[in-house]
Amino acid sequence: MSFTRSILVFFISFFLFSSCEDTQSKKKHKNTVNSTKEQKEDISDVNSETTNATKNEEEPFRLTNENLLEFMTTYGEENPETLVRVKTQYGDIDIQLFKETPIHRANFIYLVKQKYFDETFFYRVAKGFVIQGGNSDRQEMANLRFEIGEYTIPQEQIEGLKHTRGVVALSKQWVNNPSNRSTPYEFFIVLAKNGAHHLDGEHTIFGKVVKGLTVADKISNVAVDGSEWPIENIFIKAEVIK
Repeated sequence: MSFTRSILVFFISFFLFSSCEDTQSKKKHKNTVNSTKEQKEDISDVNSETTNATKNEEEPFRLTNENLLEFMTTYGEENPETLVRVKTQYGDIDIQLFKETPIHRANFIYLVKQKYFDETFFYRVAKGFVIQGGNSDRQEMANLRFEIGEYTIPQEQIEGLKHTRGVVALSKQWVNNPSNRSTPYEFFIVLAKNGAHHLDGEHTIFGKVVKGLTVADKISNVAVDGSEWPIENIFIKAEVIK
């Protein structure tokens, strides 16, 4: 083999080897890129699933107008109690709840068992008319309302039942409330000797005081400010009796 031919064979061999090595390198790099991309996609899927699972775990149940009836119907069947004791520094008030107003009864029992009323007062005292409880200026009350939910309750009128002395009803919003839906958190006790019949048909009466009406009368006589808020806070503690 001549020297020139030998040189030519060397360069051809070198070129082929280099091309083959470069091709293999590119294939290896391509495979590495694809593998990394697949790993990223897998990690992304896992992160997405984890985020969704965490999100579901972090979203607690809250009552709304949409889920209220289903929840309270089931809750009422599982919690059939009808007697609640409201404790104050003036004494205890026992309230008998009516089975004829199942959603209002279940709602009241639910709030008692959630310890909602334990953060509230009798915050309105209209002497000789009503005392109203279930609200306060405490942050704990606001926190509990947020945790429980924002909702109202459809009326459950009992035919022939009037706002006579000793009955218990839920308050309501008077503006933009054509269906007279009840606010779930605030209740009032009628103390007027002749009743408060101008309220008939406006509120759902869901219970009556069976013991402690004289205690309610004492509360009715406390000193109040210009907005009928007692000068001295009247704290409430509530518990289910039976």
